[in-house]
Amino acid sequence: MKITRAVVPSLFTVLNMFCGFFSIIHTSRNQFEIAAWLIILGAVFDILDGVMARITKSSSKFGVEFDSLSDLITFGAAPSFLAYQIYLESLGSLGILLSSLPLIVGGIRLARFNVQLVGFDKDFFKGLPIPAQAMILTTFVLTFFSESGGLIGWKADIFPAMIVVLSLLMVSTFKYDTLPKLSKRNIREHPYKFSIILVAVIIVLATKGSALFPVFVLYMLTGIVRWIVASVRNLITHHKKSEDEETEISSIDV
Repeated sequence: MKITRAVVPSLFTVLNMFCGFFSIIHTSRNQFEIAAWLIILGAVFDILDGVMARITKSSSKFGVEFDSLSDLITFGAAPSFLAYQIYLESLGSLGILLSSLPLIVGGIRLARFNVQLVGFDKDFFKGLPIPAQAMILTTFVLTFFSESGGLIGWKADIFPAMIVVLSLLMVSTFKYDTLPKLSKRNIREHPYKFSIILVAVIIVLATKGSALFPVFVLYMLTGIVRWIVASVRNLITHHKKSEDEETEISSIDV
């Protein structure tokens, strides 16, 4: 069998998929913290497979499909099972339905992404990326879940709603920035984006990972804020256009 450069990024995709599978195993053993960290490790491998595909110039349709299958396991099935075991199991049939959303809606999100993909480089995602959804869910668990008490109080109250909101954002049309390629040209073209990423990385390292949850929540909010700003601008533009048309009609009547 001929070994090509495409094997290199695919190895990282395999590691991503294995992390998702291993996370499910640890969740079944009630080792929730390890399961959550394995999903985060899967996200690291997910980033690296894209980086290696660019370095080796081996991006392909096969790589896109394989990556999506891997993402569905690590960022769909694993977080769904984790959410069910941690709290949603107590809600009975409703809990089963809610916990299935990251998997089912994530699958829809990935399928839509694949059929709309033109080329392999993109400036933004349409809808919250499934890895970001998984990161918010898992970092919420790492931040607020305790082995002794589980999820209690307001944390338990917002958990089901958070699952629904994250799922809806995945299939929304909100725009979310992609990770830019690390090159001198891209740094010159997107200085603010690289600055924000650098600051976020420094904060996460300085807090030993405890800032992961607020960092990903802020990323989630960027799509909503961007949509609100765009909507307001469209309303202002439409209002000005209407006023200009009315002024033209008035001047003609005079």
